[in-house]
Amino acid sequence: MTTQDEAVRDETAFAPGARILARDEEWLVRNSETIGIEEVEGRKVLHSKIKAVGISPFVQDQQATFFTQLEPISLLRPEETILVADASSRFRQSRLFLEAVIRKTPLPQSERGLALPDAFLMDAKTYQQRPAELALRGLRPRILIADVVGLGKTLEIGLLLAELIRRGRGDRILVVTPQHVLEQFQHELWTRFSIPLIRLDSVGISRIQQRIPAGRNPFTHYKRVIISIDTLKNRDMYKHHLESIQWDAVVIDESHNLIGEASLRNQLAKVLAPRADALILASATPHNGDKKSFAELINLLDPAAIADKDTYSAEQIAHLYIRRMKISPEVRNAVGKEWANRGPSVPVYCPATPAEETILAELSKVWLAGEGLVDNKRRLFPYTLFKSFLSSHRALAATVITRLHTMSEQTGLKQEREALGRLVGEKGSLDLRGKREAVQRLGEKIAPSLKPEWDALARLGELAGAMTDHDSAKLARLVTLLREIGVGPRSDRRVVVFSERIATLKWLAEVVPPLLEFTDGSAVRRMDGTCSDIEQMEIINEFGRGGSPVRLLFTGDVASEGVNLHKQCHHLIHYDLPWSLIRIEQRNGRIDRYGQREQPQFHALMLTSRNGAKDDNTVSKRLLEREATAHASLGSAEAVTGLYRADKEERRLIQDLLAGKTVDQSLDESAPLDDGWAALMGENVAPAIEAPARAKVPSLFTDTRDFVEEAIREVYGDQGLKLERDADMFQFTPPPDLWHRLSLLPPSYLKERNIREKLRLTFDRKTAQERLDLARNDENTIWPDIAYLSDIHPVVEWLVDKVLVRLGRQQAPVIVAEVGEPVFLAQGIYSNAHGKPTVVAWMAVTGLPSAPVVRDMFETLERAGVGPRLSNTNETVDLAHLQTLVGSAVQAARNHLEERRAGWDAEVAAPLEDYRSRLAKWQQDSLPGLPKDRDKDAVVETATRQEELVNSLMTTGEPLIRVLAVLARKGR
Repeated sequence: MTTQDEAVRDETAFAPGARILARDEEWLVRNSETIGIEEVEGRKVLHSKIKAVGISPFVQDQQATFFTQLEPISLLRPEETILVADASSRFRQSRLFLEAVIRKTPLPQSERGLALPDAFLMDAKTYQQRPAELALRGLRPRILIADVVGLGKTLEIGLLLAELIRRGRGDRILVVTPQHVLEQFQHELWTRFSIPLIRLDSVGISRIQQRIPAGRNPFTHYKRVIISIDTLKNRDMYKHHLESIQWDAVVIDESHNLIGEASLRNQLAKVLAPRADALILASATPHNGDKKSFAELINLLDPAAIADKDTYSAEQIAHLYIRRMKISPEVRNAVGKEWANRGPSVPVYCPATPAEETILAELSKVWLAGEGLVDNKRRLFPYTLFKSFLSSHRALAATVITRLHTMSEQTGLKQEREALGRLVGEKGSLDLRGKREAVQRLGEKIAPSLKPEWDALARLGELAGAMTDHDSAKLARLVTLLREIGVGPRSDRRVVVFSERIATLKWLAEVVPPLLEFTDGSAVRRMDGTCSDIEQMEIINEFGRGGSPVRLLFTGDVASEGVNLHKQCHHLIHYDLPWSLIRIEQRNGRIDRYGQREQPQFHALMLTSRNGAKDDNTVSKRLLEREATAHASLGSAEAVTGLYRADKEERRLIQDLLAGKTVDQSLDESAPLDDGWAALMGENVAPAIEAPARAKVPSLFTDTRDFVEEAIREVYGDQGLKLERDADMFQFTPPPDLWHRLSLLPPSYLKERNIREKLRLTFDRKTAQERLDLARNDENTIWPDIAYLSDIHPVVEWLVDKVLVRLGRQQAPVIVAEVGEPVFLAQGIYSNAHGKPTVVAWMAVTGLPSAPVVRDMFETLERAGVGPRLSNTNETVDLAHLQTLVGSAVQAARNHLEERRAGWDAEVAAPLEDYRSRLAKWQQDSLPGLPKDRDKDAVVETATRQEELVNSLMTTGEPLIRVLAVLARKGR
């Protein structure tokens, strides 16, 4: 009878690293535990709970829990591998099988080099590879990419995600961006990196709700998703879904929006961060000038990075973020003609008309120099009026009417107040003169303390309403400037015009087109915060397509972050200037960015007074000059004031103006003392001499093209897919199983390029780039008609799986080659507690059965001449004899792995021990004199959680051994 001890010993069959068969799929055991012992027919049987991760194609990387009491679980032993002869031409089936195994095997945790630095549709710029290099060095791939505007953060993110996918750590990806850049981000990741993301904009969400069962978690239905941060922050709708998902990688673009512990965005980030292996944050302005707030952002990446949020250095967090400027040596030397140097910021002076002089005088004498019109809480409001008018008379009228409507709330005159309310929302004239009686009656009921402001506003509204379009000097000069630039019905020239005020944007979009002789509305688009997410994306796409008729984009600062407007445009006009250096730089960065081959041209319209009234010379001119100087000398304008937020810069400037200071005095005096921010927000990467290290990625084929063509020939024969070839392109109709994978691609791409009927692909990077450029000039679509076939393209992954399933389970092919004795090719993998490889060994075992020797598999294959020139004469092989050697080959491989394990463990443990030391120091520094916002239990809990993470990344359990193939001697 089997004893309990014997039963317990039998449980090692399900030790971590073992391969099992469950539900007709192969799985890798992560861990198992005994949950009971039952006596069955006189013997004790252990019941186990097994946690495993899928390794066969259909369940690849999926996690599952099995109970041996409920379903049959069998152990897959490498000793039971069945050898089969390969009758294919030149042993193509065997070579493809080995290559598919190589491609399907994730790179191990110990491999820190880049596997795919130049494998995509982008120029291989070393500086754009640095974020991936830094992220892969860490405990986990967690990084803040804080490069200044325009360096190509999306490309850097795409490259890092591709590296994670190659490492088996990019199956579940969530990308979170502002809503207006959803499609732009999705487009870049697909066309350049072959990474498909399902877009969950307002239309996408509705589509998904129709496809999946009610209540189903959409994030389990789709593994790679891009969604806007404003959609996802809806806690009631998505929080419970997010809390049940573990992500391989989470990307949060414009991550400075997460700052503020009470904000919904911040709370969203705190839900996602602990549920992601890799966390990638991106922002050109990653903080608000407060070290504590910046520490909160860093703590999302590593909660044990900063002990004291008020006092820390750049060195402490250098492993978690990277920041470069355009003037950084590695960037400057790399961009070359891919990024033309920007032109000067040209002030365009617009002498005020008599009507404008009247309003400027009223603002200067009554509001900006007056006393007692507004209370102390609203002391900045006069400058709000001033800025509104520097934008346009329409913007001033809208501001006045909105304020009057707010002030009239307590009057009790419902009818009159409704009359003002209708004027607030009116699309046409904002002429307050048409509501004189209502304003007068409301003014009679207004509180005495508010009466002076009411009367002054009413007078200002009358003046603004009296202005006509012909009275606007800036409008006249804008039209002249646009003609000088070359905008017109018979020109391809495009210009983006920025304004802070929606009323101004609406007005310009109405009045400018006919003044430029545009006869219909197709040449002009307006984008502001009132547009839906779908409208914003459509507008950006139209402006970026060369075939589109759009020539003018009037937009607000909704487009100042993250939006690419440089594809067809290199002229930008500030119709009015924000009173923030950061915002000016962000606007300019829409056309001054990597990929801009024409010199960016900037103009700023300046309303000027002949009578000494305050005008654009008061503030805007100096800000324009200071931003240009800072950009040229420092690489970024954000550090000039040390406030690091546009709203803070503007508020501080207005307060200083109220105090009688000039713009230059305000800017110079607001710069902070050197408290470490210069080190934190300057370039934090020392100039590197060498390019990032390359990963050792073996291959039996010359390149991906060679593999794909051979795989198609093997799986489908010469005519099976009915391939059509044309120079560097080939096309075919996707079979149903491939279409299932492709159906997760962007619907607009599938529809506009009719992918279901014809999939067109190329391996040639030049051809793919030309097609991408052509798509930019297409009138109807942004998607190229030919896709670049990268290593991680779904078609390549599909072919890898097709090749793998051509051999039966636990079968290994036999290749007749130039060897003196049988050579068993085997793979050995050690994993961590997450089921991710820490060590991958490729072995060639000879000297069987009595004197085994283990060598490198790839060197052995090369010496044996295994390749496309190896002929297959289909000579008879003694499979029975070879089969008797399988067990000794597996044991030799196992012994080899065990002998080397100590060295591999040390290699894997080295970076983990470094982190463990940092963790101990963090805990030591955190406990004495705890900050008010942290208690001892929280410190201990964080340290314990991070220690558990470190332990989970160590190699654990038995190695997974797999017999891959056998090289048999010719003539035997």
